[in-house]
Amino acid sequence: MLSQSFPIADLAVASNRHDVLDLQSRIARIDWSFADRQHAPAIEAIHPYPAKFIGDIPRALLDVLPVPVNTFVFDPFVGSGTTLLEAQRRGIPSVGVDLNPIACLISRVKTAKNPVGLLDNAELVNAAAQKNISPTRSSISNIDHWFKRDVQLAISALLEEINGIHTGEILDALRLALSSILVRVSNQDSDTRYAYVEKEVSKEDVFEQFIAAVKKLNKALLARNWPQSSVTVIEANTLRLKPEDLPGRIGLVITSPPYPNAYEYWLYHKYRMWWLGYDPLAVKEQEIGARAHFFKRKCHTEENFWEQMRSTFDLIDQVLVKRGYACFVIGRSKIHGRIINNADIIQAVAGEHGFGVVSRVERVISSSRKSFNLAHANIKTETVLIMQKNEA
Repeated sequence: MLSQSFPIADLAVASNRHDVLDLQSRIARIDWSFADRQHAPAIEAIHPYPAKFIGDIPRALLDVLPVPVNTFVFDPFVGSGTTLLEAQRRGIPSVGVDLNPIACLISRVKTAKNPVGLLDNAELVNAAAQKNISPTRSSISNIDHWFKRDVQLAISALLEEINGIHTGEILDALRLALSSILVRVSNQDSDTRYAYVEKEVSKEDVFEQFIAAVKKLNKALLARNWPQSSVTVIEANTLRLKPEDLPGRIGLVITSPPYPNAYEYWLYHKYRMWWLGYDPLAVKEQEIGARAHFFKRKCHTEENFWEQMRSTFDLIDQVLVKRGYACFVIGRSKIHGRIINNADIIQAVAGEHGFGVVSRVERVISSSRKSFNLAHANIKTETVLIMQKNEA
């Protein structure tokens, strides 16, 4: 782990020398490799999510950085809701934004109140679905390639019954439980490998796995031993968000934006989105870093990431309190053979908006962290950038 501290002269937003040195000292004492990681709460494992933001990072940041009273923690690229969950565990209100509807669904369920009667509703749904021998078939593209015919019928029947539920928390929880098993009952190799593999899966397996997923989810929800403080999840493109779209002033930003040309979240959730009634192609079109953007006729370059981060900081600058902190966790990218240091780009863009760097840490990513088995996404380290907004 390498930690870089910057001269006080570069910290125009610092309140005084003692405060900055004290904060830098506390940051330097953190083991950013998290060799002795805490056991993650069960709620973190309720749904597959590739390249997940580990809870240790926002947890460490929340331990050393202040969140002013009556402000929110903000994650503009919320993913599976790790930052929101860690803020909630401390009783701090938070808000997260993501354009991926599966990410938003995961984040909502993770941080919502316990849905009363979840297991009873799941049993009723499952029993009714098994009796439904002619559910409306989905018109999803290429569905016969990825899902066996009887598996399709079982999923369709479950969705018909689930979508008839009117209680929001239960509806979300049951849709998430079904979403969590869709790759396992498909012919997609795994959540981190988008390749066809013939699987021995039957409609009975779909019903059994659905109930097992609901039980796992319910157990994880009940195991949360912290109060469910206010959490707002917004399904939107952060680059198009306006300050008035957020529920209040932001006291701290903690986020890990998508890496250009690294992970394709839309692709690995594509059939989940289609089954649940969303449009993965619309998500693909707007997703930062999706590989498809870098191989089309008018391909994206690192300049697109510059502009995307400028839009992000335009928003952050308007909503973050004076002297508030913005923390970004970001890795490097390889674009057509060139290594791009995305942390340098974010630091430069932040500087354009009057943010000073308090600390910059290079942390080693655990070798067990999955990365889709793609050479271009074989990221070994990532940078933790802690910046502070000036007083102007």
